[in-house]
Amino acid sequence: MKLVSWNVAGLRACYKKGFVDFFHRVDADIVCLQEVKALEEEIPFTVDHYDHYLNPANKKGYSGTLVYTKETPLSVSYGMGIEEHDQEGRMITLEYPNFYLVNVYVPNVKRDLSRLDYRMKWEDDFRSYLKKLEEKKPVISCGDFNVAHEEIDIKNAKANIGNAGFTYEERDKFTKLLESGFIDSFRYLYPDLSDRYTWWSYIGNVRARNIGWRIDYFILSESYKDHLKDAIIYSDVYGSDHCPIGIEIE
Repeated sequence: MKLVSWNVAGLRACYKKGFVDFFHRVDADIVCLQEVKALEEEIPFTVDHYDHYLNPANKKGYSGTLVYTKETPLSVSYGMGIEEHDQEGRMITLEYPNFYLVNVYVPNVKRDLSRLDYRMKWEDDFRSYLKKLEEKKPVISCGDFNVAHEEIDIKNAKANIGNAGFTYEERDKFTKLLESGFIDSFRYLYPDLSDRYTWWSYIGNVRARNIGWRIDYFILSESYKDHLKDAIIYSDVYGSDHCPIGIEIE
């Protein structure tokens, strides 16, 4: 089974930059998108043999998550059931026979860190939400987590310490999430592989020089790790400032 995740930075824009070609080429069983910035009537792409589920933000043209899935899920829910967190369309949970899948777009702390306190609360509530699901069956969560976890996950680590996405606070929350019983699928399989990134700034032609950050993840319940067969970063796929990522499970 192949699962793919991609922050498309606006689905309608990405649609014009090769989204459909990649979608058909990758032929995933489930495709999770973040930052779709679209309402239902604005989704530019539907495809036979896939159901789709959208959670738009209340604010038009902002945030939002979307899932395309070949297998109809047993249940679908939107958000985490906490009103202050559920206004921005940041989560969709799909239940399948063997696992829950949570598509997530974690809030950015903003350049001036003005949203850091909110992010800390969001992280704690998100972790509790995943652990509650895990009481019933294993959990897979994917998406843009808006943090480079370790120095190996960012090109210029020393220069970025304390910056949004690489603060000690954000990194510590991701550590705590993993320590609560999850694995980072890519780092689990490839612990020492460097220069593998999923996001590059649009400034200064940094993508061509591979000056990037790995901030998009698939995390899995530790109890499900033996089902993990591969973790992929599709760094050659353009269309957004992020590239798609994927896992293969059995």
